[in-house]
Amino acid sequence: MSRPTTATIHHAALRHNLQHIRKAAAGANVMAVVKADAYGHGLERVAGVLRDADAFGVAALGDLERLRAIGLGNRVLILSGFDEPADLPKLRDLAGDTAIHHEFQLEILEAAAAQWNGAQALDVWLKVDSGMHRLGFAPDKVAGAYVRLQRLQQQGVVGEIRAINHFASSDEFENPKTLQQLQAFDAATHGMSIERTTANSAAIFGFPQTHRNWVRAGGALYGQTVVEGKCGADFGLRPAMTLHTRLIAVNSIQQGETVGYSERFRCPENMLVGVAAVGYADGYPRIVEEGTPVLVAGQRTQIIGRVSMDLMTIDLRNIQGAEVGASVTLWGGDLPVEEVARHAGTIGYDLTCSITRRVLFTDA
Repeated sequence: MSRPTTATIHHAALRHNLQHIRKAAAGANVMAVVKADAYGHGLERVAGVLRDADAFGVAALGDLERLRAIGLGNRVLILSGFDEPADLPKLRDLAGDTAIHHEFQLEILEAAAAQWNGAQALDVWLKVDSGMHRLGFAPDKVAGAYVRLQRLQQQGVVGEIRAINHFASSDEFENPKTLQQLQAFDAATHGMSIERTTANSAAIFGFPQTHRNWVRAGGALYGQTVVEGKCGADFGLRPAMTLHTRLIAVNSIQQGETVGYSERFRCPENMLVGVAAVGYADGYPRIVEEGTPVLVAGQRTQIIGRVSMDLMTIDLRNIQGAEVGASVTLWGGDLPVEEVARHAGTIGYDLTCSITRRVLFTDA
């Protein structure tokens, strides 16, 4: 018999979020970012639902292979690009786009030019480090990299050239950093007759001046935001995942008794305590604070004691219908994953990406 812990993926929410993003970034193409197994929602599942996206963004060549294996012909960009010369034949065969963010990648392409022999040219996205200082060419190096790509274009190695950057603080709408990065990006790519993309999920809603030819939607597709104190619903998004389980025990515990490891919770009165079949081995964070919210039979209550590997304990005071088999919602619906994440000192992306293989996925 399988455990009752289930992640339900809501297809209508995914479609709604894509269309909502299109409206917010009217006129721009939308790249659906499906890296990290679609933020824990399932790569093939999500890409199949969002096959109307103008492109997909992934983190690895293996993701491109998986998308092609299910018959998707959309443009697919490997956001950090290829790693070694051996990647090039597969990239060509699978018609993948690659980021070019470093000198070593240019050198690999230049070394391969003599043996290209009319093979499929690679569409590339020249990455500009406009202030994130992670990947990309410094602004004063961008023009030189572009000239080299144009030379490779003339040799048939490179096809279309586009430009891309990434914002460090777009979730902070009052922070001037984003517009400073935008200015640096625009200056570095000035005069280039190419398409551009700068806006990630937060910038799509917080900085409309960043939209350019393409926007890249990651967490927003799944109904999430990383804007402090906000949840996806505040931006018109719908949560794409509900994580839920059931109560497998309801116990009467006396005042003064402790519950769970480390005796972290001491009962302030005689009370009912529920035990739910979910724990950190399912991906629910062990480090959540005392009082993290859950829903039992649709009613808000809280976790008590420490989350363990397979189980958690829940305060059932004032909960109607608190009996064995009652539903427990860990996040989703009326309980935003961002709210749970705040109690774990992290973001919602972290939680959905951390769900483990023993959780059953279902579709709705």
